Amino acid sequence: MSKIPNSAGRQQAIFIGASAGGVYAMLDLVAALPADFPAPIFFVQHIGAHRSQLASLLSGRGPNRAVEAKEGDVPAAGTIYIAPSDHHMLLEGGVVRLSRGPKEHHARPAIDPLFRSAALDCGPRAVGVVLTGMLDDGSAGLRAIKDCGGIAVVQDPADAHEPSMPQSAMAAVQVDHVVGLQEMGRLLFELAQPRAEVQPAEPPAELRREYALGVGDRAMENLKSIAEPSVFSCPDCGGVLFELNDKHPVRYRCHTGHAFSLRSLAATQEQVTDAALWCGLRTLQEKEAILRRLAEVQVSEGLGDAEASLREADELAAASAALRKLTMKAPSPASFDAG
Repeated sequence: MSKIPNSAGRQQAIFIGASAGGVYAMLDLVAALPADFPAPIFFVQHIGAHRSQLASLLSGRGPNRAVEAKEGDVPAAGTIYIAPSDHHMLLEGGVVRLSRGPKEHHARPAIDPLFRSAALDCGPRAVGVVLTGMLDDGSAGLRAIKDCGGIAVVQDPADAHEPSMPQSAMAAVQVDHVVGLQEMGRLLFELAQPRAEVQPAEPPAELRREYALGVGDRAMENLKSIAEPSVFSCPDCGGVLFELNDKHPVRYRCHTGHAFSLRSLAATQEQVTDAALWCGLRTLQEKEAILRRLAEVQVSEGLGDAEASLREADELAAASAALRKLTMKAPSPASFDAG
């Protein structure tokens, strides 16, 4: 197998990220790729911790083999490496690394960790591709690829099942190509061809520090050097969120490494709020039932103030009705592990 060289080599590498609608998009894309594709392809789909049959699905649809990535894999041209469930997929020193590191955008696997590693490991040999999906995972990572001299490709939002991720990427990055799926196979084949020597761009220091933060290296030192404390707390661990100095897009990280864009933070808070509302409603209803049962016992035993217990129970019933009304009106939380 041919090893992916660093930026001093000639072999390109393709890095693709998708969320909602991504499985169908990739099925169409791999069918359009020619056999003996001249570069390895790395693919992250938001699958969370769910078991995945993506490798067999993609292998059966196109001429290039798809495999679930394994720790230490040496990437080979013509092979599609798929991030396994509940693991980030990274590229370090030309080999695949798998990590159960902190979630990003409330997702693991997430796209940004792969793209950041691609930017640092492959430099101008990296081709980043953002396909269909909700919110904006992949935007910051695609910008990292671009900042290190790589190529940025985005699915045409008009062609995407969910246009949000492509639109967000286009807002954050000066992309090189915006194409529909019908044209993307041909484009990626062209971009995968070995290129003449190009001068690698020096990775921004902030990118190196953020990557180190994501893998748990000197977390607080790196975080404080690239971000400022915010008034928000991390919905995943409760720690203080720091707002990164890079505002394209606006993003947050906590010292344990959880990462959010402003949009994914808002969506995650919707999930937390929804759970809290239902939990609060359950607690109120249970206390009301306990007080009514207490009133029955107080009457039968002739001890205590049954009327006071019933008054408090009635107040709780009114509060429960109001909270239920609010809960039923709350927006549905966004889905992260679509696909």
